Amino acid sequence: MTANARVAVRLTLVLILVAIVLAVARGPVAVGQTTLNGLVAAGYFSLGAVGLTLVFGSLRIINFAHGDLLTLGAYVTLGISAIGLPFWPAAALAIAATAGIALVLDRIVWEPMRRKRASTLQLFLVAIGLAMVIRYTIQFFAGSQPRSVGQDVLSAIVVGPFHLGALQGLALIVGVAAATLVGLGLAFTPFGKKIRALADDVALAEVSGVDTRRMIRLVWLVAGGLAALAGVLYAAAVGSVNPNFGFLILLSLVTAAVRGGLGTAYGALAGGLIVGLAQEWSTLFFNARWKPVVGFAILIVMLLVMPRGIFGSGRARS
Repeated sequence: MTANARVAVRLTLVLILVAIVLAVARGPVAVGQTTLNGLVAAGYFSLGAVGLTLVFGSLRIINFAHGDLLTLGAYVTLGISAIGLPFWPAAALAIAATAGIALVLDRIVWEPMRRKRASTLQLFLVAIGLAMVIRYTIQFFAGSQPRSVGQDVLSAIVVGPFHLGALQGLALIVGVAAATLVGLGLAFTPFGKKIRALADDVALAEVSGVDTRRMIRLVWLVAGGLAALAGVLYAAAVGSVNPNFGFLILLSLVTAAVRGGLGTAYGALAGGLIVGLAQEWSTLFFNARWKPVVGFAILIVMLLVMPRGIFGSGRARS
């Protein structure tokens, strides 16, 4: 068993143990319901965090515009749906379009910055500027008011004492399937292995024959597509979106990425699961508005114990 597999098994056992303790303290029905809700949230947290951490692992850029790519994916989906295409086919087109926009941004912004060997501070400021440009462009065309996804959010799947909105259930299935495919793709496909090599050491990857320029473009395509998918899943789970939701959710994505080990794709998947469950489980004890605070509190405690995150190591890896 690999080191990552051992960590994953331990993490699973810890989460199961926490769920059992909570079930004893608060009742199995309440814990079961919040666990379902947490898994739905984990879907979009994990996928969003993977895109964020792939960019950091490959390029050492903490892309603060990443959250706004989630917003862009959701709004493009709603825009395409408005002309008559069903929601999920529209989402597929929106994911492709957002991935293409992420690639274009790399060509016109990030690649020139790399050639000029921009400092970390310069990259940070550029990322903030891009985030604002994307956010206010969305507001210019779509307005600042919340927009409904235009789907049936009232129908629910009821299994015994547990219930889940039909769209939430679909978001859960899509999120779990997508996260699984991302993990398998990174582990077993040639592109996945090259992305991991690039994230581990760019110079060594080049010496080994990896076309790093091509792989960097692939990283942006994957990151943009996953961001759009995460935004679509959020829209499906919540039922409405506003132009600021990506910025607000970015804090949770960063928490998930750091918690798993920034630069580690598998860690981002695990971190998203932890953030989603922790925030929903916290509602058993606190008002739901405190969920982000609870997430950050757990992050601080975990980083005091594991400064490099659950899957972290001396250098970023996947």
